[in-house]
Amino acid sequence: MAAILIVEDEIPINELIKRNLQSAGHTCISVFDGKAAIQELKRHEVDLVLLDIMLPELDGYEVYQQIKGTPTIFLTARSSLSDKVKGLTLGADDYLVKPFEMLELLARVDAVLRRTKKETKNFELDGVKIDFESRQVFLNDCLVECTPKEFDLLEVLVNNRNIALSRDKLLELAWGYDYAGDTRTVDVHIQKLRKKLDMERRIKTVYKLGYRLEV
Repeated sequence: MAAILIVEDEIPINELIKRNLQSAGHTCISVFDGKAAIQELKRHEVDLVLLDIMLPELDGYEVYQQIKGTPTIFLTARSSLSDKVKGLTLGADDYLVKPFEMLELLARVDAVLRRTKKETKNFELDGVKIDFESRQVFLNDCLVECTPKEFDLLEVLVNNRNIALSRDKLLELAWGYDYAGDTRTVDVHIQKLRKKLDMERRIKTVYKLGYRLEV
């Protein structure tokens, strides 16, 4: 997984982001002002920076000018088009306006890491190996045939591991916003994945909500 620097001066938001990213398997460093961000990046190489714009000492734009080359997502309460255009024009990889859902942040983090080729292309757990580039799944080195939707659902569970996802959220992430089916489709696909990959102990049912891949 990735090493991520969180630059956010609001401590509760910083901690919330850190907990969720760590639950997804990432390594996180937290700082709370612009100067500390620059100093931390001189000491450690990271795969991604989550950078608030309104910061003490140096604002996010000033920090970004000094760290260009490191993949960056701006996090900000500034929702105007001009602010967004400025951030993206500077070269940032993405721009997320507060308040945001944590699942949206995790999805954008995964997308940026895939684009910048910093995210792992494989995932392994209990004899299961997933190759995201070839969209192949192996159990104890034997190829397991998965349908496209089974693979999409498995990828969503892996990318959001240790996070409880509702059936509606799984439909949205794996099937798309315009899917017209019902949530029983998720249950059917989950049962198939459990059986095919011997993951009954890993893909947990979350009572009255949905499912979680426990790692």
